[in-house]
Amino acid sequence: MPEVLKAPLVVEFPFTRSVGPVQSAFLTGLRERVVLGVRTRDGRTLVPPVEYDPVTAEELRDLVEVAPTGTVTTWAWNHEPRRGQPLTSPFAWVLVRFDGADTALLHALDAPGPEAVRTGMRVRVRWAEERAGAITDIACFEPYEGEGAGEDARVGRGEHAGGAAAGARHSGEFEDAISGIVAPARLDYTYSPGRAQTAYINALSGRRTVGERCPSCRKVYVPPRGACPTCGLATAEQVEVGPRGTVTTFCIVNIKAKNLDIEVPYVYAHIALDGAGLALHGRIGGIPYDQVRMGLRVEPVWTDGARYPDHYRPCGEPDADYETYKELL
Repeated sequence: MPEVLKAPLVVEFPFTRSVGPVQSAFLTGLRERVVLGVRTRDGRTLVPPVEYDPVTAEELRDLVEVAPTGTVTTWAWNHEPRRGQPLTSPFAWVLVRFDGADTALLHALDAPGPEAVRTGMRVRVRWAEERAGAITDIACFEPYEGEGAGEDARVGRGEHAGGAAAGARHSGEFEDAISGIVAPARLDYTYSPGRAQTAYINALSGRRTVGERCPSCRKVYVPPRGACPTCGLATAEQVEVGPRGTVTTFCIVNIKAKNLDIEVPYVYAHIALDGAGLALHGRIGGIPYDQVRMGLRVEPVWTDGARYPDHYRPCGEPDADYETYKELL
């Protein structure tokens, strides 16, 4: 059996979102080295603040300032920090309840080893040298030996070490307040297409398109999935399809994607290759975008060294009759 393919894969994109008045005040406060919570009607102080009480669903707007010191309520040691985490050397993930707060915030604790971390230990914020209005403005937490740190604090609700007040009211008004954030999202993993799609990819390197036929319903799946999703049976019989096919449906793309060297507008279509039991998608070229139509007969265009068609273009055949592809829409 041929070796099954596998390769590293990175999915990465910037996630842009707006923030409401409560989160705006919290993030802007971090930029100014101020930790803000929000007070509920029954007197609880929530840090990080939320816009609605998680118990009663009441809208919350009463901002209060809490101390930059707090107590570890629970923790876990991180032996191997990953890319983008707060610290590059081993550290502890901790839930810290700030003095004056009733809930805990998740962040990193800089400690020499797991033996130096314990529930109830006192910590304080280590601020980042450069702050922009993000949770990373807290570089991490560090052990605190100041007031109230003579012995570990109890971690029951409301038992704040050092006699901290429940929090001072804060207007939440800052100059140049944060209105939105951009959070990078990234996922690194190793992907394997499996036996069936490995055969499909290897065939493409020879400019052949190969699917697999279901032994029951006889539908040919391209790309193959290793099993028929309708009958639930494994597929093993390989069937070469195409290379020509029929456009079953399509869309016109008017927004240029980052790092994609294709001028807009362009067309992506579902293409039913001759002999296939379902359509695959591909870009249509060699024809003005406003002339692409259902039933258009197309053929693949390969570029030197490519392992898959660059696009499909009209092959000159008459349009296919709708009855021949209506089941493949």
